[in-house]
Amino acid sequence: MPKILVTGGAGYIGSHTCLALVQGGYDVLVLDNLSTGRKEMVLPPARLVHGDLSDSGLVRELLHREAPDAVIHFAASIVAPESVAAPLKYYCNNVSTTASLALAVVEARVPHFVFSSSAAVYGTAQGCTVDEASPVEPITPYGSSKLMCERILHDAALAHPGFVPVSLRYFNVAGADPEGRLGNVTPDATHLIKVACLTALRVRPVLQVFGTDYPTPDGTCTRDYVHVSDLADVHVAMLRHLEQGGRGGVFNCGYGRGFSVRQIVETVRKVSGVDFPVEHVDRRPGDPPSLVADCSKLVKATGWKPRRDAIEDIVRDTLEWERRRLRQAAD
Repeated sequence: MPKILVTGGAGYIGSHTCLALVQGGYDVLVLDNLSTGRKEMVLPPARLVHGDLSDSGLVRELLHREAPDAVIHFAASIVAPESVAAPLKYYCNNVSTTASLALAVVEARVPHFVFSSSAAVYGTAQGCTVDEASPVEPITPYGSSKLMCERILHDAALAHPGFVPVSLRYFNVAGADPEGRLGNVTPDATHLIKVACLTALRVRPVLQVFGTDYPTPDGTCTRDYVHVSDLADVHVAMLRHLEQGGRGGVFNCGYGRGFSVRQIVETVRKVSGVDFPVEHVDRRPGDPPSLVADCSKLVKATGWKPRRDAIEDIVRDTLEWERRRLRQAAD
């Protein structure tokens, strides 16, 4: 049974990916410092090691003892607007730790490395959609930190032919496990669909819409929303691709269609049946007008096919997860 070391596997995307890996027949070991992740999100038989990537001794000991067949690296700071105010946090947490981890992985002769990158590397994208050859001009330290990590991995692969890294550029991840086992438990989450659902459930008093004067059809930002369970499946498909001798590189992860903030608000209202209040406020720093993925390269390499790509399904799974959490909190 192939063994996978997953950093940040107690977080939102990481935990869903661990579930998909276990279902795909992998032995999963999670390394997480639980600063934002939760230990209960690591579902057995996946195993959790509570530790920090900055502890290079621990990382090397794990790689030596466990001898994984691949590493999937999620652990990072991920809030783009926060990175504008705290850039050094992002360069330390994201870039330094990735370089250190990559060095340890190369030394341990682990062949495959899957890195969670971001569409934020594209910055203010030009055109209707972006592919992997589109210009990369990040407009936030978060996006810059992800691009720096991609380049570190690219250079490491050139210097070490036995090391094959993949960088997956996520677009806007949303939703929850359709069976209700996992979801987004990030404190003070900024994800639009989650926040809109919490507003529909009266957990939040009002949904703030940041900017209505963008150069988009309705003036609000447009994003490509991908279901977290589908994204988890991407990681399994990419591992299969690498195991079969496939090439590494950079791959977009989305559906290839965009929804505006206003469209998301109306979808959440429709699915929830609640006409919740919305407040229009100024733009946030670091928000590009539109980001929509061309994912043809990913599909061609892996054969991946989404299963929960209807926006109503993404919203419905989020609502059910948040309702379940509210019921549990009330018990």
